[in-house]
Amino acid sequence: MAVAVGVGKRYGRGPWILRDVELRVAPGDVLAVLGANGSGKSTLLRILAGLTRPTTGRLTGAVTARPAATGHRAAVGYVPDRFTAHERHTAAGYLTHLGRVRGLPTAAARHRAAELLDRLALVGGSDAALRTLSKGNAQKVALAQALLVPPDLLVLDEPWSGLDASAHSVLAELIAETAAEGGAVVFTDHREAVAEAHATTIRTIADGRVSGSPSAPASARSAAERPAVPPAELVLTGPDPDAPDWRALPGILTLERRGPELHLRVEQAHADAVLLTALRHRWSVRAVTRPAPALAPAATRTTSR
Repeated sequence: MAVAVGVGKRYGRGPWILRDVELRVAPGDVLAVLGANGSGKSTLLRILAGLTRPTTGRLTGAVTARPAATGHRAAVGYVPDRFTAHERHTAAGYLTHLGRVRGLPTAAARHRAAELLDRLALVGGSDAALRTLSKGNAQKVALAQALLVPPDLLVLDEPWSGLDASAHSVLAELIAETAAEGGAVVFTDHREAVAEAHATTIRTIADGRVSGSPSAPASARSAAERPAVPPAELVLTGPDPDAPDWRALPGILTLERRGPELHLRVEQAHADAVLLTALRHRWSVRAVTRPAPALAPAATRTTSR
């Protein structure tokens, strides 16, 4: 959990970047912070991650945990908007080193690094030199380092920026899995559609102030306000009916087992991520039905003669 109470930030006598921020992120929450460039999003995330101290107010929760007081220091995973690593390392070498720093045995760190890089489909593979990576592939390494140890708080600054389309679905899975395992997730973006697709709560930041109800879910709009998009229907067969944890995946509306088949109704925005999860767990796809969006009733027209 992370709680910001009356948080403000300025550097020296410069202008206030943040003012009177009140924020609460509980285990299992996925909070999206929307805002334009320069609105203070990155500064807020650095404060939540414990990398920057607020000028006023206080921060409590995951980032303030200390081993002496709790016996466990909460794990915070952080992905900045620009990721720069030591160029002389390979991706696997860099992640293995960080895993050891975070308390993992060498073999476990190496295995976890390889697992994440394979899942994110790093171009060039685990032995690719960091200096050769494109922005999108460097972002994949940044995501992997944040997830080496299951985070209690995962902080992501514009995490979709630069990623290829296939990695978008994997990132959605990783966010959902972190929340399902009891971690809290905070991410920033400037696109409302992205926030609505992946967050349970949305807040907006402008002129250094955070607005929006702290308990308002992303799906809080009424049915009349949402476009009529029928769910996708998936029919799957697999080795283990309980793996993955289907109900923990975002967008699952109904789940029904019919003999060896699993029938799912999934929000169309999440259908690709669910299919990718199924394939990664060695499930077979028997059928996919994606109904066309329902047409809105035609507006009544009045014609003057």
